[in-house]
Amino acid sequence: MYQDKILVCKECGKKFTFTASEQEFYASKGFTNEPGRCPDCRAARKKSDARFNGPQRERQLYPAICANCGAETMVPFKPTGDRPVYCKDCFRAMRTR
Repeated sequence: MYQDKILVCKECGKKFTFTASEQEFYASKGFTNEPGRCPDCRAARKKSDARFNGPQRERQLYPAICANCGAETMVPFKPTGDRPVYCKDCFRAMRTR
């Protein structure tokens, strides 16, 4: 059903083969577009892409007082006071009810 195709990389202009097995794989994943970059350019892009290996930003934590037990805790959002904030243990206990 599928046959090898010769494509041109939009990044480097080099010709590369989009094999029948790659086409079948793309179809099985539901991909409708052919690759626009050759394997070398895809690998280089993936390596330099921050989503894959970029610096991980440290999560900023904010101090809060647990509305249930009164313990001091740190949360990953800035409490505004209009909703209760819970420590890890109380939050976990409330979720399992």
